[in-house]
Amino acid sequence: MRYIFTTLITRIYMCLRWFVRNDNAGVDLGIWKGISPSKLSCPLDVHSGNVARKLGLLTRKQNDGKALTELDSKLRELDPNDPVKYDFALFGLGVFEGF
Repeated sequence: MRYIFTTLITRIYMCLRWFVRNDNAGVDLGIWKGISPSKLSCPLDVHSGNVARKLGLLTRKQNDGKALTELDSKLRELDPNDPVKYDFALFGLGVFEGF
């Protein structure tokens, strides 16, 4: 049951990213103008979590709410206005590059 809940939350974060951010590349649509990208959290899955750990952005072993808070904090240090812009890079390095 916990896996289903975690997967659901991750998908909600992904949906928010697509609807709120506008990347002018067709990935993020930016159709919800009333929410600032600075309010978003990075979707945390096994791939982005593993890459974040290897890059030193995340020390917590589990992919849970505490890990998301830790990753959020690090990504907001890099860009407080759009911390979620790093999501695709974290995910892509894990899935496509086997990082």
